[in-house]
Amino acid sequence: MPRIIRWWDKHQISLYLAAIALGASTGLAVPQLAPDLERSIEPTLILMLFATFLGIPLIEVGRAFRDIRFLGTVLITNFTVIPAIAFGLSRFVADDRGLLLGVLLVLLTPCIDYVIVFTGLAGGSSTRLLAATPLLMLVQILLLPVYLFFFADSEVLGMIEIAPFAEAFLLLIVLPLAAAAIIQFLARRHRVGRRIEETMAGAMVPLMMATLAVVIGSQIAAVGAQVFTLARVVPLYIAFVVIAVLVGKLAGWAARLDIPDTRAVMFSATTRNSLVVLPLALALPEAMDIVSLAVVTQTMIELIAMVVLVRLWAGDPIRSGTSSGHHPGR
Repeated sequence: MPRIIRWWDKHQISLYLAAIALGASTGLAVPQLAPDLERSIEPTLILMLFATFLGIPLIEVGRAFRDIRFLGTVLITNFTVIPAIAFGLSRFVADDRGLLLGVLLVLLTPCIDYVIVFTGLAGGSSTRLLAATPLLMLVQILLLPVYLFFFADSEVLGMIEIAPFAEAFLLLIVLPLAAAAIIQFLARRHRVGRRIEETMAGAMVPLMMATLAVVIGSQIAAVGAQVFTLARVVPLYIAFVVIAVLVGKLAGWAARLDIPDTRAVMFSATTRNSLVVLPLALALPEAMDIVSLAVVTQTMIELIAMVVLVRLWAGDPIRSGTSSGHHPGR
């Protein structure tokens, strides 16, 4: 078993690309599987995040939370600079309320889940980013309605329910984080806890592959049916990735953060909360179906961008610093 774990750890980037391709081909070839795949997104993501949190010593989170400079940089970048960028990009689809809402929903909400995985793979400070997760979630819950009110219009607010957002936070963050804390506590006293840690660490790559495959597979057919409409947002999402990476790098430089912390800021600025806001988009009236498809389109572009960015940075020992080669689930 250790041999196969070493193999997929070494080839994980290629495996993630293969998972994206498998999900896309399955979703297009057998579109009737989409509802079942969609129902499997949350449990798969919960397992992946449990493995992610379990691989990070949670005892260090308290110390990381006291790093005001890092937290301040992440919060200012995500809730002052990035919203201005999102507003500017959204003007290109301001004539279409569905696309406008989809773009704003996804670009205004920083990622709180798999960003930790990709940050660790690229040699970033995944522990510090984990410490920032509760604040990122709380602040986006409070500010999202405000941003939507000013960037869209008041009628948009009436379409959105906060319950799916809160439910996603409990299921995707609180539940796996609490479970990971319990197992880590147990592992210090009992062999069964250590065995669970080892098993989940070895399962990180397959769990990430499963998450990528089911998300893409569940939505690719619907996206394909609206490809000409959704084509308008594709260049916006690509532009966002490029701009956000530069913004994150400049923010880290301005705050005088070290390389791993700067890398974490860059990934936090670039990755968006698409998997968590998707339930919000799906809860909208049927006439606004394009909103969820705009969110999923961003997910697909972002996942490919994350794989590319990790490929660029993970193998560079100078840029990755002491964190090079670190796997968040190990």
